[in-house]
Amino acid sequence: MDIPSLTITEIKTGLLGRQFSAAELAAEALRFAEKENGVTNAYLRFCPERALANAHQVDSRIARGEDPGLLAGVPVAVKDVILTKGVTTTCGSRLLARYEPPYDATAIARLEQAGGVILGKTNCDEFAMGSSNENSAFGPVRNPVAPGRVPGGSSGGSAAAVAQGTAVVALGSDTGGSVRQPASFCGVVGVTPTYGRVSRYGLTAFASSLDHIGPFARTVHDAALLLQVIAGRDPNDSTSANAPVPDYTAALDGNVKGLKLGLPREYLKDLTSETGDVIARGVEILKRLGCEVREISLPSTEYAIASYYIIATAEASSNLARYDGVRYTCRSNRSDTLAEMYRNSRGEGFGAECKRRIMLGTYVLSAGYYDAYYLKAQKVRALIARDFAQAFAGVDAVIAPVSPFPAFRLGEKVNDPLQMYLSDIYTITGSLAGIPCMSVPCGETVEGLPVGMQVLTRHFDEATMFRIAGALEQSRGAM
Repeated sequence: MDIPSLTITEIKTGLLGRQFSAAELAAEALRFAEKENGVTNAYLRFCPERALANAHQVDSRIARGEDPGLLAGVPVAVKDVILTKGVTTTCGSRLLARYEPPYDATAIARLEQAGGVILGKTNCDEFAMGSSNENSAFGPVRNPVAPGRVPGGSSGGSAAAVAQGTAVVALGSDTGGSVRQPASFCGVVGVTPTYGRVSRYGLTAFASSLDHIGPFARTVHDAALLLQVIAGRDPNDSTSANAPVPDYTAALDGNVKGLKLGLPREYLKDLTSETGDVIARGVEILKRLGCEVREISLPSTEYAIASYYIIATAEASSNLARYDGVRYTCRSNRSDTLAEMYRNSRGEGFGAECKRRIMLGTYVLSAGYYDAYYLKAQKVRALIARDFAQAFAGVDAVIAPVSPFPAFRLGEKVNDPLQMYLSDIYTITGSLAGIPCMSVPCGETVEGLPVGMQVLTRHFDEATMFRIAGALEQSRGAM
């Protein structure tokens, strides 16, 4: 069986037609993923016992004539910031190198209830802090399209696994673009749902008011199916929304005629020509499909980077205070006092980027600076949300680039944090507003590097987002 080409629908058809069993598919997927992992370093660990046990459950359901679930037998990769009971979850950090969670995240439980088969945990920037997947304590991930380049971050391992074909779909987390940017760089579909659409229970907290769990897939249809499985109200997460979850695949009819799309002028001025040319071609495709594309303005965009890196680091400073060498974290052996143990454990355990963000967040929350920085950043966040609300009064969706440039070379920006942060200049606005947004493959540069188009819609209107992305995907496939 050709794992890299399989879709969710093809897998279910094959299982029900007895062309192969879920156990056979899982064993082949594990063999292929382990063999290919040396190219990308996408996986930190595999969990064959769990994968095969779940696969056998799917086979048993089919043998009994039961519905095996929407994700029956589908090989799935999971970012290593999402808790998996009994399977080491490191968050890409030395601090958690031996941590085995005592429970599953809600998204994991729902995924496996739907028949999904988790192959392993994927590499990521430490505690999801990064835009290139070079901040992992366990080595960088390499882009399967161009191994000398980054896959994007922080969910680069999940994006690389799907692009490489070692998983059919994957879960990542997105705080300021960590699903969409890797999806764009690796040429796959990546979805950041409305804040509250998917439970954060069991997602290791980075910035709690910004964190999302979202799917990666090779097709829009598969991404829609995966989101449908993991979405919905969860009593374990007070921020999860009690909103009905529609059948997202029903929106994938290819009909976008008459939709009004806004193209923000602020998102075009910093584009490299290689990315801008691809986005322009994507816009022309949508116009040919009957969409009306008009230029709009999101005037608060210029303040987004500053606002995001104040809010996100402030919340990170608070959330990461729990990693102190006392509970579930590795502890320094070079300590004679409690204060030294705290200091040495955190100093030895955290990488440079985590330390940078913790210090910045602690500073902006300190006495005398809270109002000047954190409070002002929250006010800017409200302005950004208002910009989108006003835009959606006149358009059905916003389309935009995902990143100013395609995947850059490993090591190219690692010593320039500001340039690295600017990788997310077009994705953090949607995160700050809490609206659904996704990256869908739009084309390639002359060097063959993938470029994604970002689609953003109103709160809880993922259906329109999928409709537009699906139409673009179908039209590009027919070209």
